[in-house]
Amino acid sequence: MGWLPDVSVMRNPAILSATSTAKPPASPEKGRLPARAARAPLFDACQIGVVLRAVLFVEALVAVAALFVAASPGEWLVQTATVTGGALPATLLWLVAACGLKKPLSRLPRQAQYAAGAALGAIAALYGCGLLRLTGVAGTAPWLASAVAGAFIAGMVMAAMVLRARGQTPAATTARLEELQSRIRPHFLFNTLNSAIALVREEPAKAEAMLEDLAELFRQALADPGESGTLADEIALAERYLAIEQVRFGDRLRIRWDLDAAASSARLPPLLLQPLVENAIKHGVEPSPEGAKLRIRTERRGNVVVIEVVNSLPPLRWADEPLPRGHGIALANVRDRLRLLHDMQMQFSAGMDQKNYRVRIAIPAES
Repeated sequence: MGWLPDVSVMRNPAILSATSTAKPPASPEKGRLPARAARAPLFDACQIGVVLRAVLFVEALVAVAALFVAASPGEWLVQTATVTGGALPATLLWLVAACGLKKPLSRLPRQAQYAAGAALGAIAALYGCGLLRLTGVAGTAPWLASAVAGAFIAGMVMAAMVLRARGQTPAATTARLEELQSRIRPHFLFNTLNSAIALVREEPAKAEAMLEDLAELFRQALADPGESGTLADEIALAERYLAIEQVRFGDRLRIRWDLDAAASSARLPPLLLQPLVENAIKHGVEPSPEGAKLRIRTERRGNVVVIEVVNSLPPLRWADEPLPRGHGIALANVRDRLRLLHDMQMQFSAGMDQKNYRVRIAIPAES
């Protein structure tokens, strides 16, 4: 798909310009960025990573428990396989039930969510015990012991999920502080203020709009961090940032938006897209006298949302002495935060694509 001046070929295009009145894609009310998404439930059993970890954890418990009653390695294998015949279906039943009841459970108080998860664990364990009894694998059915074990194991799995969620908080906070230092740097603030001052006499309305965008960027950056926001939130914040940079660079910055409204509800860590956009400005536009092209694309493909940030690179990149490359700290930061939120369901790639630099993100779509 080429860089065409004809805007009719773009689904949701907008070319920002210092002299143009074109607007970026429609976003929520101008004065405020949309509110961030609600906090995630206590435990989310719908993620593939959670399913794999829960199954492996239960299997490890079964294998260890079998060691207490097995007199030989062969007997240990038999005992492990026997108990697995009931433990594995019970675990999968608990995961399916917890995933199906995710939304109703998220509306309960934290203690009630723990109690409901433990109750589901007890019921699932009774189901597994019943399977062993009906198939004749187990001569007797330890109903009470199975229910207690199921509730206990479910509680351990939920506790592990909560600990992992809490582990995201310091990482996200540290990442956010690092981004504040690298994203809204002093020279960026000074350049923005100088651009606004230069416009005050000749174009006061444009200077006022530029300062409003800057104030909104800082308001959003200094707000209390949340666990996640939506792609629409991140697009709105990127629009503010690029509106400022458009005044700075003028025709040197050529922006193309290609946005899919069906992808706007996908969850992202807060303040994630803007550093990618700034990287594109820093390595694509700033070093090039001719400027660069920047494309931001979102698309929903079934249950997956794809996000791409693509910028052209200055010709010196292929000269005998190419421009110095960054250290990749911002990209690693983005990748780690995506992994914390979406675990194994996210994909992240970044690298050269002919004469462009492309960052591609694939995350689950919100149902």
